[in-house]
Amino acid sequence: MFKINLVILAFLGVVTLFSCSKKYHPSAPVANTIESDSSTVLVNKEPVKTKPKTVIPKVIVVNDKVARKSVDGRFYYDLQGHRYWRNNKDGKYYLFNKSMFNDEAFKAKGN
Repeated sequence: MFKINLVILAFLGVVTLFSCSKKYHPSAPVANTIESDSSTVLVNKEPVKTKPKTVIPKVIVVNDKVARKSVDGRFYYDLQGHRYWRNNKDGKYYLFNKSMFNDEAFKAKGN
């Protein structure tokens, strides 16, 4: 009886060791099959690559000669589809936001 229990315990121990040591191996890319009337075509799906997100600076320094002047006399500069307005106190161009309407630093010099 003692030998049978020992054999069963050894067998369970070996099975446990082998089952816990399995490693995950990723499979090949998934292929879809498209069936038509006469033949079957395999189509490989490739993972979708995401584009890196571009960083938009909040403040830029631009020479006033390359900046444009609006109708009311304020300077602005367009960069990558974003509009920057000139701050009259420090001369830097700031990305547009709603608080610029009330700020005196972003108003035209004559007003």
